Amino acid sequence: MNPHSELQEVTFHHEPSEGTGRIWKTFWLLLIITVIELGLGLLMYAIAMPDWMILFIKGVVVILSLAKAFYIVSIFMHLGDELRNMIMTIIVPLLLFIWFIGAFLYDGSVYKSRRNTYDPYFQERTMKTDKANIPAGDTTRKPLD
Repeated sequence: MNPHSELQEVTFHHEPSEGTGRIWKTFWLLLIITVIELGLGLLMYAIAMPDWMILFIKGVVVILSLAKAFYIVSIFMHLGDELRNMIMTIIVPLLLFIWFIGAFLYDGSVYKSRRNTYDPYFQERTMKTDKANIPAGDTTRKPLD
């Protein structure tokens, strides 16, 4: 056999790089934030609270989730190491997209609550009538009191 035809395994001793510590720090931070989020979520179901307190806890969970998203994008997607203009090129359209989602949800909610007040024929079509008081052939509807 030709000694050059066999592939030799080449190994190198690797030291942990400087970025590994940064990743582990981020991992522990994300783990702590996740445990806090889960604790708050379970607390909402375990204890009877007023509505304002539940809304406050949900707001805190949303803020913690945004903090996690920031760290994930910054560290693992390396956006934190980019130039400021590159970061703004990505973040500004993202914020506009989030604003659009909120605006569409609000608009849909307002439309749902107000759609029946703008239709002049809505009450005419949906009001209950007393059929006994309507003479045969009379097409007008009389509302029940």
